[in-house]
Amino acid sequence: MSAQGQTSTEYIVHHLTNLKVGSGFWSFHLDTLIVSGLLGLLVFGLMWRVARRASAGVPGPLQNFIEMAVNMIDTQVRDTFHGKSELITPLAITIFIWVFIMNAMDLIPVDFLPGLLGLFGVHYFKAVPTTDPNATFAMSLTVFFLMMFYNFKIKGFGGFTHEVLTAPFGKWLFPINILFRIIEDLAKPISLALRLFGNMYAGEMVFILIALLGLAQPFLALPWAIFHILIITLQAFVFMMLTIVYLAMAHESH
Repeated sequence: MSAQGQTSTEYIVHHLTNLKVGSGFWSFHLDTLIVSGLLGLLVFGLMWRVARRASAGVPGPLQNFIEMAVNMIDTQVRDTFHGKSELITPLAITIFIWVFIMNAMDLIPVDFLPGLLGLFGVHYFKAVPTTDPNATFAMSLTVFFLMMFYNFKIKGFGGFTHEVLTAPFGKWLFPINILFRIIEDLAKPISLALRLFGNMYAGEMVFILIALLGLAQPFLALPWAIFHILIITLQAFVFMMLTIVYLAMAHESH
Protein backbone atom coordinates (compact mmCIF):
# COMPACT_ATOMS: atom_id res chain seq x y z
CA MET A 1 0.00 0.00 0.00
CA SER A 2 1.18 3.54 -0.76
CA ALA A 3 1.08 6.51 1.58
CA GLN A 4 -2.26 7.54 0.09
CA GLY A 5 -3.88 4.22 0.96
CA GLN A 6 -3.86 3.00 -2.63
CA THR A 7 -2.74 -0.37 -3.90
CA SER A 8 0.47 -0.45 -5.93
CA THR A 9 -1.50 -0.71 -9.17
CA GLU A 10 -3.77 2.21 -8.26
CA TYR A 11 -0.75 4.29 -7.26
CA ILE A 12 1.03 3.65 -10.58
CA VAL A 13 -2.10 4.32 -12.66
CA HIS A 14 -2.76 7.51 -10.70
CA HIS A 15 0.72 8.87 -11.43
CA LEU A 16 0.54 7.95 -15.10
CA THR A 17 -2.85 9.60 -15.74
CA ASN A 18 -2.90 13.02 -17.37
CA LEU A 19 -5.01 15.97 -16.27
CA LYS A 20 -7.22 16.42 -19.32
CA VAL A 21 -10.42 17.89 -20.68
CA GLY A 22 -12.54 16.42 -23.44
CA SER A 23 -12.60 12.81 -24.55
CA GLY A 24 -11.19 10.64 -27.27
CA PHE A 25 -9.15 12.26 -30.03
CA TRP A 26 -10.22 15.78 -29.02
CA SER A 27 -9.02 15.56 -25.42
CA PHE A 28 -6.40 18.07 -24.27
CA HIS A 29 -3.74 17.11 -21.75
CA LEU A 30 -3.71 20.25 -19.67
CA ASP A 31 -0.70 19.26 -17.55
CA THR A 32 1.45 18.76 -20.66
CA LEU A 33 0.35 22.08 -22.16
CA ILE A 34 0.72 24.05 -18.92
CA VAL A 35 4.08 22.64 -17.83
CA SER A 36 5.72 22.80 -21.27
CA GLY A 37 4.41 26.34 -21.82
CA LEU A 38 5.51 27.63 -18.41
CA LEU A 39 8.94 26.02 -18.73
CA GLY A 40 9.38 27.56 -22.19
CA LEU A 41 8.44 31.01 -20.92
CA LEU A 42 10.68 30.63 -17.89
CA VAL A 43 13.85 29.36 -19.53
CA PHE A 44 13.71 31.43 -22.72
CA GLY A 45 12.58 34.51 -20.79
CA LEU A 46 15.62 34.04 -18.57
CA MET A 47 17.92 33.63 -21.58
CA TRP A 48 16.45 36.76 -23.16
CA ARG A 49 17.02 38.70 -19.96
CA VAL A 50 20.62 37.52 -19.71
CA ALA A 51 21.23 38.39 -23.38
CA ARG A 52 19.83 41.89 -22.82
CA ARG A 53 22.21 42.42 -19.91
CA ALA A 54 25.23 40.65 -21.42
CA SER A 55 28.52 42.50 -21.06
CA ALA A 56 31.72 42.32 -23.08
CA GLY A 57 33.75 42.09 -19.89
CA VAL A 58 33.97 39.16 -17.50
CA PRO A 59 30.62 37.33 -17.77
CA GLY A 60 28.65 36.25 -14.75
CA PRO A 61 28.10 32.55 -14.01
CA LEU A 62 24.69 32.41 -15.71
CA GLN A 63 25.84 34.31 -18.81
CA ASN A 64 28.91 32.08 -19.00
CA PHE A 65 26.80 28.92 -18.78
CA ILE A 66 24.38 30.10 -21.48
CA GLU A 67 27.24 31.12 -23.77
CA MET A 68 28.84 27.69 -23.34
CA ALA A 69 25.57 25.94 -24.22
CA VAL A 70 24.95 28.16 -27.25
CA ASN A 71 28.52 27.74 -28.51
CA MET A 72 28.31 23.97 -28.12
CA ILE A 73 25.09 23.78 -30.11
CA ASP A 74 26.38 26.21 -32.75
CA THR A 75 29.46 24.00 -33.21
CA GLN A 76 27.29 20.92 -33.70
CA VAL A 77 25.19 22.75 -36.31
CA ARG A 78 28.27 23.97 -38.21
CA ASP A 79 29.76 20.46 -38.26
CA THR A 80 26.54 18.77 -39.42
CA PHE A 81 24.54 21.28 -41.44
CA HIS A 82 26.19 22.60 -44.59
CA GLY A 83 23.27 24.47 -46.14
CA LYS A 84 22.38 28.13 -45.81
CA SER A 85 19.64 28.85 -43.31
CA GLU A 86 19.41 31.27 -40.41
CA LEU A 87 16.74 29.11 -38.77
CA ILE A 88 18.72 25.95 -38.00
CA THR A 89 20.94 27.18 -35.15
CA PRO A 90 18.12 28.98 -33.24
CA LEU A 91 15.91 25.93 -33.80
CA ALA A 92 18.60 23.59 -32.46
CA ILE A 93 19.13 25.80 -29.40
CA THR A 94 15.38 25.91 -28.75
CA ILE A 95 14.99 22.15 -29.08
CA PHE A 96 17.94 21.23 -26.85
CA ILE A 97 17.16 23.71 -24.06
CA TRP A 98 13.41 23.11 -24.08
CA VAL A 99 13.58 19.31 -24.25
CA PHE A 100 16.28 19.25 -21.58
CA ILE A 101 14.28 21.39 -19.15
CA MET A 102 11.11 19.34 -19.77
CA ASN A 103 13.06 16.13 -19.19
CA ALA A 104 14.54 17.57 -16.00
CA MET A 105 11.07 17.73 -14.45
CA ASP A 106 11.53 13.99 -13.92
CA LEU A 107 13.98 14.79 -11.10
CA ILE A 108 11.20 16.31 -8.96
CA PRO A 109 9.94 13.72 -6.43
CA VAL A 110 6.98 11.89 -7.98
CA ASP A 111 4.59 12.70 -5.11
CA PHE A 112 5.49 16.38 -4.71
CA LEU A 113 3.47 18.14 -7.42
CA PRO A 114 0.50 15.68 -7.42
CA GLY A 115 0.33 15.94 -3.62
CA LEU A 116 0.57 19.73 -3.67
CA LEU A 117 -2.06 20.14 -6.38
CA GLY A 118 -4.26 17.56 -4.68
CA LEU A 119 -4.75 20.10 -1.87
CA PHE A 120 -6.49 22.30 -4.44
CA GLY A 121 -8.68 19.54 -5.86
CA VAL A 122 -6.45 18.56 -8.81
CA HIS A 123 -6.29 14.78 -8.56
CA TYR A 124 -4.24 13.92 -11.65
CA PHE A 125 -1.10 15.68 -12.82
CA LYS A 126 1.90 14.47 -14.84
CA ALA A 127 4.78 16.89 -14.42
CA VAL A 128 7.02 15.59 -17.26
CA PRO A 129 5.70 16.70 -20.67
CA THR A 130 8.07 14.40 -22.59
CA THR A 131 6.42 11.32 -21.02
CA ASP A 132 3.32 12.28 -23.01
CA PRO A 133 3.44 10.97 -26.61
CA ASN A 134 1.21 13.86 -27.67
CA ALA A 135 4.05 16.29 -26.84
CA THR A 136 6.84 14.27 -28.45
CA PHE A 137 4.81 13.64 -31.61
CA ALA A 138 3.87 17.32 -31.82
CA MET A 139 7.57 18.22 -31.81
CA SER A 140 8.56 15.47 -34.25
CA LEU A 141 5.75 16.38 -36.68
CA THR A 142 6.92 20.00 -36.58
CA VAL A 143 10.39 18.78 -37.60
CA PHE A 144 8.79 16.64 -40.33
CA PHE A 145 6.89 19.60 -41.82
CA LEU A 146 10.06 21.71 -41.74
CA MET A 147 11.87 18.90 -43.51
CA MET A 148 9.21 18.78 -46.24
CA PHE A 149 9.22 22.57 -46.53
CA TYR A 150 12.96 22.72 -47.11
CA ASN A 151 12.85 19.81 -49.56
CA PHE A 152 10.52 21.83 -51.79
CA LYS A 153 12.17 25.19 -51.10
CA ILE A 154 15.75 24.11 -51.82
CA LYS A 155 15.21 21.54 -54.57
CA GLY A 156 12.02 22.85 -56.11
CA PHE A 157 9.03 20.72 -57.00
CA GLY A 158 10.79 19.22 -60.00
CA GLY A 159 14.04 18.48 -58.19
CA PHE A 160 12.31 16.91 -55.22
CA THR A 161 10.05 14.80 -57.46
CA HIS A 162 13.07 13.66 -59.46
CA GLU A 163 14.85 12.65 -56.25
CA VAL A 164 11.85 10.68 -54.99
CA LEU A 165 11.43 8.86 -58.31
CA THR A 166 15.07 8.04 -59.04
CA ALA A 167 16.88 7.53 -55.72
CA PRO A 168 18.34 5.12 -54.85
CA PHE A 169 17.76 2.56 -57.65
CA GLY A 170 17.33 4.74 -60.74
CA LYS A 171 14.31 5.84 -62.73
CA TRP A 172 13.33 2.38 -64.02
CA LEU A 173 12.60 1.18 -60.49
CA PHE A 174 10.61 4.25 -59.49
CA PRO A 175 7.78 2.28 -57.76
CA ILE A 176 10.32 0.79 -55.34
CA ASN A 177 12.00 4.17 -54.93
CA ILE A 178 8.68 5.79 -54.00
CA LEU A 179 7.88 3.01 -51.52
CA PHE A 180 11.29 3.31 -49.87
CA ARG A 181 11.00 7.09 -49.70
CA ILE A 182 7.57 6.92 -48.02
CA ILE A 183 8.87 4.45 -45.44
CA GLU A 184 11.99 6.53 -44.85
CA ASP A 185 10.14 9.80 -44.38
CA LEU A 186 7.43 8.34 -42.16
CA ALA A 187 9.99 6.55 -40.00
CA LYS A 188 11.76 9.81 -39.14
CA PRO A 189 9.04 11.54 -37.08
CA ILE A 190 7.84 8.26 -35.59
CA SER A 191 11.30 7.22 -34.38
CA LEU A 192 12.07 10.77 -33.23
CA ALA A 193 8.93 10.92 -31.09
CA LEU A 194 8.98 7.38 -29.72
CA ARG A 195 12.67 7.45 -28.79
CA LEU A 196 12.22 10.48 -26.54
CA PHE A 197 8.87 9.31 -25.17
CA GLY A 198 10.05 5.74 -24.49
CA ASN A 199 13.20 6.71 -22.62
CA MET A 200 11.52 9.35 -20.48
CA TYR A 201 8.45 7.20 -19.77
CA ALA A 202 10.68 4.33 -18.64
CA GLY A 203 12.64 6.69 -16.37
CA GLU A 204 9.45 8.02 -14.81
CA MET A 205 8.19 4.48 -14.25
CA VAL A 206 11.39 3.58 -12.39
CA PHE A 207 10.94 6.61 -10.10
CA ILE A 208 7.34 5.56 -9.41
CA LEU A 209 8.38 2.00 -8.60
CA ILE A 210 11.13 3.26 -6.28
CA ALA A 211 8.54 5.43 -4.50
CA LEU A 212 6.64 2.26 -3.61
CA LEU A 213 9.60 0.74 -1.75
CA GLY A 214 9.12 2.65 1.49
CA LEU A 215 12.27 2.77 3.65
CA ALA A 216 14.51 1.63 0.78
CA GLN A 217 13.44 4.60 -1.36
CA PRO A 218 16.23 7.09 -0.39
CA PHE A 219 18.98 4.54 -1.10
CA LEU A 220 17.70 3.87 -4.63
CA ALA A 221 16.21 7.20 -5.66
CA LEU A 222 19.44 9.22 -5.38
CA PRO A 223 21.64 6.89 -7.50
CA TRP A 224 18.92 6.60 -10.12
CA ALA A 225 18.41 10.39 -10.18
CA ILE A 226 22.15 10.93 -10.70
CA PHE A 227 22.21 8.39 -13.53
CA HIS A 228 19.00 9.85 -14.94
CA ILE A 229 20.69 13.23 -15.43
CA LEU A 230 22.75 11.54 -18.16
CA ILE A 231 19.59 10.19 -19.82
CA ILE A 232 17.88 13.59 -19.62
CA THR A 233 20.82 15.32 -21.30
CA LEU A 234 21.43 12.58 -23.85
CA GLN A 235 17.81 12.46 -25.03
CA ALA A 236 17.71 16.23 -25.51
CA PHE A 237 20.99 16.06 -27.45
CA VAL A 238 19.80 13.15 -29.62
CA PHE A 239 16.52 14.89 -30.48
CA MET A 240 18.44 18.04 -31.42
CA MET A 241 21.07 16.21 -33.49
CA LEU A 242 18.52 14.14 -35.42
CA THR A 243 16.60 17.32 -36.19
CA ILE A 244 19.77 18.92 -37.58
CA VAL A 245 20.57 15.79 -39.62
CA TYR A 246 17.06 15.55 -41.09
CA LEU A 247 17.08 19.23 -42.09
CA ALA A 248 20.60 18.86 -43.51
CA MET A 249 19.36 15.95 -45.65
CA ALA A 250 16.49 18.13 -46.86
CA HIS A 251 19.03 20.69 -48.09
CA GLU A 252 21.12 18.14 -49.98
CA SER A 253 20.46 16.22 -53.16
CA HIS A 254 21.36 12.62 -53.92
